[in-house]
Amino acid sequence: MIATAPQSSLLRHLVLSFLSVLAVIASGTAGYVAIEGWSAFDALYMTVTTVTTVGFREVHELSRAGRGFTVVLIISGVGTLFYVLSNLARLAIEGELRVLLGQYRVGGRMRALKNHYIICGGGQMGRRIGKELNSKALPFVVIEKNPEIAAQLQRDGMVAVAMEGDATRDEVLTQAGVQRAKGLVSVVNSDLENLYIVLTARGLNKDLYIVARAGDEGSERKLLRAGANRVSSPNISGGMEIAQALIRPAVLDFLELATQSEHLDLQIEEFAIEQGSPLDGKAPHDCGLNHDRGLIIVAVKRKSGHMEFNPGATVRLGEGDRLIVLGAPPSLKHLESILRLGSATGRVAESPLTYASEEGGS
Repeated sequence: MIATAPQSSLLRHLVLSFLSVLAVIASGTAGYVAIEGWSAFDALYMTVTTVTTVGFREVHELSRAGRGFTVVLIISGVGTLFYVLSNLARLAIEGELRVLLGQYRVGGRMRALKNHYIICGGGQMGRRIGKELNSKALPFVVIEKNPEIAAQLQRDGMVAVAMEGDATRDEVLTQAGVQRAKGLVSVVNSDLENLYIVLTARGLNKDLYIVARAGDEGSERKLLRAGANRVSSPNISGGMEIAQALIRPAVLDFLELATQSEHLDLQIEEFAIEQGSPLDGKAPHDCGLNHDRGLIIVAVKRKSGHMEFNPGATVRLGEGDRLIVLGAPPSLKHLESILRLGSATGRVAESPLTYASEEGGS
């Protein structure tokens, strides 16, 4: 993880503070050696007891010059120690030290991340996306240019990793693990910055799935040409949603019920058909999917990109297809676990949804 600008300054400030303490100790030791002719160990012992105001007896009798040097050492040493301790107390109270320590704690975790998502922009939209990913227990990283917002995200526990930096820069995306990431969403406020982020991310990972935000209607085509897989315009989608609320309120209620993770009765999910999946080369009917009353097959998106709506339970699926299913969360979770197990083991279950079917029929 990248240190934020205030955190970089904080780290530098702490290092300089401790270096100043070491400088006082080193100069005191050298001073006693030069003035009194003591050994290095005796001079170091005298310096430490003097700077820390412990007050033990003098190692040797001090000359007049040695006493004068001791007075200077006490003033400079005690002042330096007080400065360092007061800064540590201030940093601990303000929470900046906790942020810095947390930054190093998650640094190793982020380097180990793979198949994660990167959110460029920690504003309201970025927070909402992060909340949705978090509800699905999906790993993600937030990159935010504003150091205060990045630090606040970390303090609030909004994300496991919130890093400050300019996502248009190669090194920032690289440290966020863009080469190992599964997807990236760019939702900063500037269309130009979103364009640069898409260009940079696509150049670093040609297989990355990129979603970008477009403020102006004309920016959509540019973002797609730059390498975005999908572009969303809040102004357009927001206007359409409001229009639907006026014209077809019941339809909008149903879509909200199916697409928002807060609703527990009904959800819509998509499942990738991978090699070795129980549905690879088979129809949902063959695996008992049509018997589960908690599931409805809405559509199949073919590997070619063609969308087949309401395909029925007899449509044959293949590797690379995506099955879009509407249903109750328990049935969806059961289907997901079956598909994941089948893909991992390479076994094709004869009827993986038997128990779900029995539940639906009881």
